[in-house]
Amino acid sequence: MQYVIDIGEILIRSVSSLIILFLFTKMMGFKQISQLSFFDYVVGISIGSIAAEMASNKDIPFHFTVIAMLVYASGSLGISVITRKSIKARRFLTGTPIVMIERGKIIKENMKRAHYDMNDLLCQCRISGYFNISDIEFAIMETTGDISFIPKGLKKQLTPEDMSLNPKQEEVLANVIIDGRIMWDNLKNIGRNQEWLDKKLAEQKIKSVKEVLLATCDEDGNLSVFLEHERAHKNNVFE
Repeated sequence: MQYVIDIGEILIRSVSSLIILFLFTKMMGFKQISQLSFFDYVVGISIGSIAAEMASNKDIPFHFTVIAMLVYASGSLGISVITRKSIKARRFLTGTPIVMIERGKIIKENMKRAHYDMNDLLCQCRISGYFNISDIEFAIMETTGDISFIPKGLKKQLTPEDMSLNPKQEEVLANVIIDGRIMWDNLKNIGRNQEWLDKKLAEQKIKSVKEVLLATCDEDGNLSVFLEHERAHKNNVFE
């Protein structure tokens, strides 16, 4: 009987900690998820650890853990207010951007400050679409850990404005198949039906929706399909 009671208590504490953790995260803002600074990262880990203790450690009173999480969340909000009002505090608490590449030259000293090695830098270059590091004029590590790139002048992509063009505004693509499942609401919202979808898949010699990892449709009715079982080449040149 005591065993069942213990399980019930753990269940209640776990659900409660999850709800409280969600509310505190919402209170601190979406920056906690998308743009973690060093302080945000520390606060996030600490609150998560406290929530885990709340769920599993019956020896700690429930309200103690709630108070502890509230202190951390309030601290995070307080830091946000301070950094908005004081540039000096912002520099101290959130740091300043670090120049990794300056005028086409890699700054090794700054890479050490950022605890980056060449593989890390090359990885971030590829993620941003630069497979040749010689194409980059500046690379700046932001305080969130993201790296911003400025390409060399001759490698900069031309914009319609550069060519005095007035292209048609693109609309958001509709995801009509995800993980082998048809997104019926999306299909309906773009004015299409299953018959149209089956015809488009047949044109690309796809027999079953289950073969599709992702399919998107643009405003002109063009269907782009990505298959489930594509294979990468074995040779790896990125080490």
